[in-house]
Amino acid sequence: MDAADDPRFAAAFAYVTDLLEAGSRAWARLERIAPGETGRVELAGGAFALEQAYIPKPRSEGFFESHRKYIDVQVVVAGAELMELADISRLEVSEPYNPERDFTKYADITGATVLKMGPGDAAIFFPNDGHMPALQWRGTGLVRKTVVKVPVG
Repeated sequence: MDAADDPRFAAAFAYVTDLLEAGSRAWARLERIAPGETGRVELAGGAFALEQAYIPKPRSEGFFESHRKYIDVQVVVAGAELMELADISRLEVSEPYNPERDFTKYADITGATVLKMGPGDAAIFFPNDGHMPALQWRGTGLVRKTVVKVPVG
């Protein structure tokens, strides 16, 4: 089945399309989120979105993470950030999997793939993708972003 035909991804893509339309209700909702806050939007098929506004952090404060229950569709709406990506087979667990948070934390490595993310850019992270989002890039200021959590399987 093509991801576009999968109802979980169809809901995620429809939401992101709306969110990226300047002036839409979703766009206006994200614009109202105060820095440091996160809002949750329920979507079809068990998917949900975490709408966020924040100042990206220095890389020294970042960490790799992965999830087992959800695929992350991360979309920058305003601002810019760096993300790093590495297969979890290359990473050493620093905090074991927490099923309540659907979260594993990993020790840092060098040589990860670096993604330069600006408005309208999206990255999809599957369970084997260790990722380090929300990193400073070019002295960027406030980032407005959504992370759509799409159930696995």
